[in-house]
Amino acid sequence: MPAVYKSQRDRTAIAQWCSKVLAGADFPLSTTTIDSSTGRIHLTSAGVGPPRIVVLPGTGFNAATTLPWLRALSSRWPTTVVDLPGQPGLSDPNRPRRARLPWYGRVVDEVLSSTEMDSVVLVGNSLGAAVALAAGSPRIAGRVLVSPAGFIRLRVDPRVALASALWLLRPSAAHTRDILRWLVAPGAEPPETEVEWMTLLATGCRTTLAPPPLPADLLARRAESPCAVGVGMHDRFLPPRQLAAAVRSTMGAELRIFSGMGHLTTPAHVTEVVDLVAEVAGPGEG
Repeated sequence: MPAVYKSQRDRTAIAQWCSKVLAGADFPLSTTTIDSSTGRIHLTSAGVGPPRIVVLPGTGFNAATTLPWLRALSSRWPTTVVDLPGQPGLSDPNRPRRARLPWYGRVVDEVLSSTEMDSVVLVGNSLGAAVALAAGSPRIAGRVLVSPAGFIRLRVDPRVALASALWLLRPSAAHTRDILRWLVAPGAEPPETEVEWMTLLATGCRTTLAPPPLPADLLARRAESPCAVGVGMHDRFLPPRQLAAAVRSTMGAELRIFSGMGHLTTPAHVTEVVDLVAEVAGPGEG
C-alpha cells in the first residue's frame, strides 16, 4: 500500500510537529497507540472516564490539528481523537489505492473493538464524516457529521483548483493562506496554526482525492441510528442547498447550517459543533 509521506524525512518532520503540539496542549491529554491489522494507530484522549465521543478528523488532519475540538468536546464528554492511518499524523502511513472508505470503516470498527469502547458517538469531519458512515460497529450509538463527505461529490471551483495547484507545487505560507481563504467564510483569515500545518503537509505529503458519495442503501441503514449533520453556510465544496437535499433524501434528516462558517471549522465555530454533538450524545457534564 502507498504511504502518505514523500520520504522518511517528511514522516519524521510531521511526527515531530504533531508530538510538539500535543505536548504543548493547555489541557490534560493522554495518548496511546494500538496495534491493528492495518498497523499502529495513535489515539489522543481527554476527559475523565471511558470515551463517549470518538472524533474522526478530515483529510490531512489529526489530533494535533484538532485540539480545539478535543478541548471543547472533552469539557462535556470523555473524548478520543483517532489519527486515521494513511493520513499525516502519528498513525501508520499506509493506505490502499482503492476502496478506501470501506477500508477506513473497518479500521474504525477494529479500533472500537480492540479498545472496548462502547456506546460511542462518532464525530466525523469532512473525510472523517464519510468514514463514520462507513463504520458499522454495533458499538456505535450515533453519529455527528460536520461538513460531511460521503453524500455528494465535492464541488471544486476553477479558482480553488488553481490555488490548490500552486499550494501543492510551490508550498509556502502565502500559497497556503490563498487556499485556506477558500475554506473559511468570505473576508475571514485562516488561523496561523492551520497555515503552518498545511504548508508542512504540502511540502511532505502526497495528496488524497475527495471520497465519492456512499451507496444510498448504506446511508439508509445509518439513518436507523441517531445522526445529526451540519455544514457551514459558506462551504464552497459542499454547497448547503445540494447537501441538504442529499441528506434529506438518503437519511430523512435535516441539515443544520452554521452561519459565518466555511468548510474549515475554525476555533470560533467549535461551540456550534459541540451543540450539534449534544443533540445526539446528550448534555454531558457542561
